[in-house]
Amino acid sequence: MTEKTTKLKGGCLCGAVTFEVEPPLRDIISCHCTQCQKSSGHYFAATAASNDALHLIQDRGLKWFKSSDWAERGFCSECGANMFWRMPNRNMTSILAGSLDGNIDLKTVRHIFVADKKDYYNIADGLPQFESYPEEMKNQ
Repeated sequence: MTEKTTKLKGGCLCGAVTFEVEPPLRDIISCHCTQCQKSSGHYFAATAASNDALHLIQDRGLKWFKSSDWAERGFCSECGANMFWRMPNRNMTSILAGSLDGNIDLKTVRHIFVADKKDYYNIADGLPQFESYPEEMKNQ
């Protein structure tokens, strides 16, 4: 997690969803699962913060889609931007890194669900890769 103290701002493409998030933020995890592919057209790169640290400024476009028995995805219903992922029983919300404004001073630290990745790209950054959801992440 980053120790940065300045709030970060972010939002969707059209501005119907904007937010601030207070550090610390988890470093970036790239998820290559089929659901992330289907909802974004590629894979997700996401950070995360406690639910108490995430403050919605504008939420008129925010909709939540229950994408599985255990998780839901937040997106803008006006422009279609993917923004959030969460498990309702946890105090963390994943925030898609691209929805944050400017440079965010975080690093990608791992790839998950690489068993589902498509064959048109390679993961060649040398970071740890996990076939599915790593056991150590189940409480994050």
